[in-house]
Amino acid sequence: MHTSTSTSTSASTSATGRGAQPRVLRWRVVDIVVASVIGVASGLIFLAWNVAYRGPGAVLESTLPGLQGLLDGPWLFAGVLGALIIRKPGAALYTELLAAAVSALTLVGNTWGAFLTLEAGFVQGLGAELIFLAFFYRRWSLPVAILAGIGAALAGGINNLLLWYAGADITFVVTYLISTMISGAVIAGALSWVLARGLAATGALDRFASGRESRQLV
Repeated sequence: MHTSTSTSTSASTSATGRGAQPRVLRWRVVDIVVASVIGVASGLIFLAWNVAYRGPGAVLESTLPGLQGLLDGPWLFAGVLGALIIRKPGAALYTELLAAAVSALTLVGNTWGAFLTLEAGFVQGLGAELIFLAFFYRRWSLPVAILAGIGAALAGGINNLLLWYAGADITFVVTYLISTMISGAVIAGALSWVLARGLAATGALDRFASGRESRQLV
């Protein structure tokens, strides 16, 4: 009996990694609460950016049409940040969509309308979600975060081209897509990863795998 138990324990340990906790992909109440806080807080940033982006956006657009895509990042980070912290399927989509809902329902500085704001949030969140899915929700490194930011930007950029820039010439399309992907990589991807690591280092995320992993690496 003792031998059987030891063998079973050893097999379990080797399957999950020495000293590692088995992955649980089912959402807990704390996951829902924290993801909701991230979504709402991100939505408030969306609200501020709805107004703040206009001046810089006009300057960039007059310099080179399509270059305003460099300012898309602050609308793309919620999904990436939520996924990096929660590490559960659907986290990127949920947090980005909730952030968009805050922007859509309040309409502060929002000239796109509630429905299209929600639609954009869904598309952007899905773009990030698909990247994490491609890695089977097992990789949460900086390169993966950057790819998720690019995924959100590419999905959102194509959506914007179809809805708002239909008929744009190829120069605009290429400039805009490259610009928004750069913004997505830097702001939604890299900056979200740095922020998630910073929060984890404070101990605020110790109930999450993201927080425990960061503390172990320190």
